[in-house]
Amino acid sequence: MKINVQPKPQYLINAFMVFFIVHAMQVGVGVQGFQRVIYLESKHDAWISVLIAGAAANLIGWIIFKTLSMYQSADLFGIHFDIYGKWLGSLLNFIYIFHCLAAFFVITRNYIEVVQAWVFPDLPTWFISLTIMLLVMYGLTGGFRTIVGFCFFSIIFTVWMISLLAFPFQFANWEYLSPILESDLKEILKGARQMTFTVLGFELLYAFYPYVNEKEKINKYFQYGLLFTTFLYLIIMVISLAYFSGGQLERTIWGTLSLFKIVRLPFIERFEYVAVSSWIILILPNLMLYLWSASRGLSRIWNRSMINISWLLAFFLYLSLQIFLTRIEINLINDNYAKYAFYLVFVYPIFLYIIALFKKRIKNQRGEPR
Repeated sequence: MKINVQPKPQYLINAFMVFFIVHAMQVGVGVQGFQRVIYLESKHDAWISVLIAGAAANLIGWIIFKTLSMYQSADLFGIHFDIYGKWLGSLLNFIYIFHCLAAFFVITRNYIEVVQAWVFPDLPTWFISLTIMLLVMYGLTGGFRTIVGFCFFSIIFTVWMISLLAFPFQFANWEYLSPILESDLKEILKGARQMTFTVLGFELLYAFYPYVNEKEKINKYFQYGLLFTTFLYLIIMVISLAYFSGGQLERTIWGTLSLFKIVRLPFIERFEYVAVSSWIILILPNLMLYLWSASRGLSRIWNRSMINISWLLAFFLYLSLQIFLTRIEINLINDNYAKYAFYLVFVYPIFLYIIALFKKRIKNQRGEPR
C-alpha cells in the first residue's frame, strides 16, 4: 500500500469546502434528539456540556490535522501502514472501516425509525432503506467531488430551518435555565460525553485529506466548521432547556422535532412532516461519505475497484437494515456505538499523534523521507 496518495488535479477540492463537509457530517440524525440524553446527565447545565463537547472536537480536530500534516498527502490507511506495518496496520484499518459501516447503519436505522414514527407508520423498512441506498449509491458513483457538492447544497437548502427556532423561542421560560452549575463537574463531563454520537463525522478528515488542495488552509476551515456546529447545537440546547420543563425533556425522545411541532404556517398544518422529510437531505452526505470512506479503505487494502466494493458493501448494509429492531434495541445500539466511537474518535487520535510524532523524529534523525 502506498503511504502518500496523489489524486489527479480534477479530483481535488478547494480547502474552504472542508467547512461544509465537516458541518454536513456533524449534523444528521443526532441533532433530532440529543437534548434528552445530555439532560439526563447534566440537567440544566446541559448547555455547558455542549460547549465542552464542542471544545473537545476542536482540540481533537487540531490533533487529527497535525497528524496528517506530518505526511505529504497521506490518509489514515497509509499512516497506519507506515507506523504499524502491514499486519497491525491492516487490522486497525479494518477497525476504522467497521466504524464507518457501523455509523452508516446507525444513521440509517435511526432515520427509518423517525420516518415510521412521525410520518409513515405503515411504510415498510425495506422500501425506505432501498430508497436511501439508491440515493446514496447515485451520489457515490459520481465521485468524491459530487459528494462534496451534496454536502454544500445540503447546508444551503436546510439552513433556513434554523429560523424556525423562533417559534419555540417566543414561548421560552428562561427561569428553566437556572440554577446554573446545579450539576457537579463529573455530571457535566458525562453530559459532554453523551454528545459523542451527535458530533461524530469530523474524523473523516482522516480519509479525504489527500483530496483537498491548499493543505495549509485546511485546519482553518476545519476549525470554523466545528465551531459553527457547536454554535448551532448550543442554540438548540438553550432553547430546548428554556422551552421544555425538566420532566418533559426527560420524556421527549426527539427534542428538536418536538420543537417544530408548534410551528404553524398559513399554508401547512403539521410542519414536522416537512422537517422529517427534509431531513433526508441532511443525512445523505453523512451516508455517502461514510460509505465512500469504508469503500476507499477496502480499495486501498485489497487494491480493487472502489465502485465494485461500494456496491458490495451497500448490498450487505441493506440486508442488515432489514433486521427488525424495537425502540429499546435501537437505543441500545446507539449507546453501544457511541461508547466505542468515543474511544476511536476522541481518544485514539491522541495516541496516534504521539506515535506518529515519535516516528517522525526517528526518521528525521536517520534522514529518511516522509
